[in-house]
Amino acid sequence: MPRTLQPGQRCEVWVGSALTGSRELICSTDSLLLEAPNWTPDGSALILNGAGTLWRLQLVGRSLAAIRVTGVPALNNDHVIAPGGDRLYLSAEDGHLYRAGIDGGDAERVTAADGFAHYLHGISPDGGRLAAVAIEAGDFSRPGRLVTMPADGGPFTAVDTGPGHCDGPEYSPDGAWIYLNTEAFTDRPGHAQLARVRPDGSRLECLLRSASVDWFPHLSPDGRFASYLRFPAGTLGHPENLDVEVVVVALEDWTTPLYSWAVFGGQGTLNVNSWAPGSDHFAFVTYPFD
Repeated sequence: MPRTLQPGQRCEVWVGSALTGSRELICSTDSLLLEAPNWTPDGSALILNGAGTLWRLQLVGRSLAAIRVTGVPALNNDHVIAPGGDRLYLSAEDGHLYRAGIDGGDAERVTAADGFAHYLHGISPDGGRLAAVAIEAGDFSRPGRLVTMPADGGPFTAVDTGPGHCDGPEYSPDGAWIYLNTEAFTDRPGHAQLARVRPDGSRLECLLRSASVDWFPHLSPDGRFASYLRFPAGTLGHPENLDVEVVVVALEDWTTPLYSWAVFGGQGTLNVNSWAPGSDHFAFVTYPFD
């Protein structure tokens, strides 16, 4: 079921600067729980999900309007925009991936009934392949596995990331790497760390060894910066309604944050790439209580 706000809770959409560390509130609502912004390639809007559907938040005028996608079950917060900006790839609550136009309309399923639940996080720079997490039989007691597949549909290819759960796989802007979080570098349950791997499964590398539980690395389009979400030590998964940190780093140094913001959020705050096309700003969502 789609998430909803609790009594006394608000949803706030923010834009943070990777250059100055400032942030600006661009939307606040106590009636709709929005999640996981994508920034449109033309720079004009954010695409978010809420109440099982998609929403467009125009940055000029800051109007919010539903994007009607038909022929698809309720959507979750794993969605990406194709490089050309004309199509969306979506994850739905039935565990399948779908494709639709940027303005909505009929959706087309692109995953097969292969016994896995699929959760989308990345698309290659040429738009040809998707990067997703596949969970066997939709059983969340089993670890998620990194897979890639043709964007037009077809069998997936498993990419070995070692033991433990992995999540948030996203192609680098040059397509040479897939960035993700993984438990492969620890024996502590749930202790996700940031990593990258070649799309063929070679050269799995840990980017940052930390005491926190780190999720969802997102690279800016020019490859200068990355954002990610820092959960408290001992967190299992990426739950909602926690004190977390949104972190910005320079790509050559993951150990020294350029900026960080302590926020109340978690699930929905930064699940997908939300960088502006100019690579200087990115969006995230918080869920404070009054």
